[in-house]
Amino acid sequence: MSSEPPPPGSGQPPDEDPFKKHPPPAEGGGSPYDGPAPPTPPQGSPYDSPYGSPPPHGGGDPYGPGGPYGGDPLAGMPPLADSGKRTVARIIDMILVGIVVWLLSWAFGVMEYNMNADKIEYSKGFGQSVIAAVLYVGYDTIMISRSGQTLGKKLFNLRVANLDNGATPSVQTTLVRSLVLWIPFAFCCACIWTAIAGGWSYFDKPYKQGLHDKAAKTVVVSTG
Repeated sequence: MSSEPPPPGSGQPPDEDPFKKHPPPAEGGGSPYDGPAPPTPPQGSPYDSPYGSPPPHGGGDPYGPGGPYGGDPLAGMPPLADSGKRTVARIIDMILVGIVVWLLSWAFGVMEYNMNADKIEYSKGFGQSVIAAVLYVGYDTIMISRSGQTLGKKLFNLRVANLDNGATPSVQTTLVRSLVLWIPFAFCCACIWTAIAGGWSYFDKPYKQGLHDKAAKTVVVSTG
């Protein structure tokens, strides 16, 4: 497949994601399908293709053993991110969003575990959990679906990418990733779940995925 942009009027919009992987160019300076095929006298059955054998990958999986990526989804991607840097970037994001959660909880009077002499107001704790869930999920979903990076990841030159093609994840993919990471954090397990989900990348092979990455089929790569 030619790597040149489609000609005007072809009806194919240019690829706007600079991180999306593309198959390597075919050997010999381009695809035999870039231009009209030379005429070939018909041979054998009248139903035989005048263009010879079908292309080697014929619509199959480009990441399979015979595909242009040689069966490795990471081919053509930057190296996988260091798990330690991922952890520090996540802590930075948690602190930044946590400050906003605290301010809004204080403003709406839903600080968790407010107590008086007679009762603990659990309803206020639930209200703060709702605020935390909305803000953390919204922050990750918006930031990552736009550029693949949160503020913490930008600081450490990290980026979230689709495992299958290296592109920036869609809103739907990022939403799944964010919900798996932040809903348990906000409503029941707090930092324990975040440590488990994110810490999974320290032991996972070969893609160093957290549990939220596995749910969304994403990886985190280094951009620096």
